[in-house]
Amino acid sequence: MELDSFVGVLRSGIFLTLLVSAPILLVAMVIGLVISIFQAVTSIQDQTLTFVPKIVAILITLGLMIGWMFTQVGQYTIRLFGMIGQMGG
Repeated sequence: MELDSFVGVLRSGIFLTLLVSAPILLVAMVIGLVISIFQAVTSIQDQTLTFVPKIVAILITLGLMIGWMFTQVGQYTIRLFGMIGQMGG
């Protein structure tokens, strides 16, 4: 396996990781921002107010996106297994 092929595999793996984790991270960020604005407006400084809605939103997002995530990771894995023969020398 040549160096550019190896770098390509690593690059696509990193991109896949970012792509698969992006929906969950974006939902957590938006929920955190909304709750922070709510806390600033109402002067409520309770730690569980930020924690519980984020967990619920992340679980809902994960439930909706898990099929797509598994498909993406499965296709990448199949591509990697197909390249095993080329890695020989």
